[in-house]
Amino acid sequence: MISRRTILASSGGLALVGTSAAYFSYRSMGSMAEYEASAALTREELKKMPYTLDLIRYATLAANSHNSQPWRFKVTNTGIDILPDMTRKLSAVDPDNHHLFASLGCAAENFAIASAMRSMPGTLNFALENYGGVHFERGGGSVAEPALFAAIPKRQFTRGDYIGKPVNAADLATLMATASVPDVDVILITDRPQLNQIRNLVVAANSAQMGDEAFVRELKAWMRFNPTQALEHGDGLFSATSGNLTLPSWLGPTMFDLAFKADKENDRYARQIATSAGIAVFVAQGEGPEHWVQAGRTCQRFALAATSLGLKHAFLNQPIEVARFRPELAALIGMPGRRPDIVMRFGVGPVLPYSVRRPVAAVLV
Repeated sequence: MISRRTILASSGGLALVGTSAAYFSYRSMGSMAEYEASAALTREELKKMPYTLDLIRYATLAANSHNSQPWRFKVTNTGIDILPDMTRKLSAVDPDNHHLFASLGCAAENFAIASAMRSMPGTLNFALENYGGVHFERGGGSVAEPALFAAIPKRQFTRGDYIGKPVNAADLATLMATASVPDVDVILITDRPQLNQIRNLVVAANSAQMGDEAFVRELKAWMRFNPTQALEHGDGLFSATSGNLTLPSWLGPTMFDLAFKADKENDRYARQIATSAGIAVFVAQGEGPEHWVQAGRTCQRFALAATSLGLKHAFLNQPIEVARFRPELAALIGMPGRRPDIVMRFGVGPVLPYSVRRPVAAVLV
């Protein structure tokens, strides 16, 4: 048997070069301290008298699929346009741009909440121009919501296990009341047998996705395996934010291929649902970008309310992303014939590293 020691002893200078390469590779990964300091800057408290760029920064802290940040912001004479960035669309997981427009709704809601809190209220309206987007017009409309505003920089997706603690009835009522947005229904599920039925749908849809080479390839392209890579891109799914190990950029894709297997992922999702307090499903009353924006606004309000109550949340959108599972999910939640828009689990869980965002200058038209 040839041992590692034998290889090192016989290879002389080659071993030294290999060791040096590994050393520099790990150094080039960057540090979590540097990463967290950068993320903290993005999430600094909003100024008492903010500029529009400050408000945009708060808008970009919104929930979005794959942390793709598919938005652009255009300042106008009367307010601001929040527009889709089609260069950041997710063709495999989101072929009809549903998640993209829901993400716009999330960002628009953040913008409206932050503006109202700084005595600059306005109204949000969908506009068909420029591929469809949301226009925030100053004056009237939104009212100050201190709890939601304070939650904006603290909100994060927590993709790990929760602790299984139930949410009391008063907090569930708060979540429902806060998430109220016109033309969107919110279904809260805390009954364990029904949660198990949704778990079965998530597992089945996840298996279908993992059998789709295009889906896996797209997901892999949005993975960031170490602090340096995450900060350089300013977007994507950083492994540490899901509680996973950080790896050198050259090694991360290989380890992804080795570890990303359907059975392991299905077990992980089943465990996460088992430790969650409940699941929220958001269903707009129609289909198309305008309705998807409204679903995103509702989702963001729910997520901020959950954060303000000390709860964590994460998407479970597989039964929505694989179209053939949508009717079964709709029937399960008592909405036959409708298209469910967003599935989100919630509960009590740990704080993980925050995801980063691109600088405001990068999202301005």
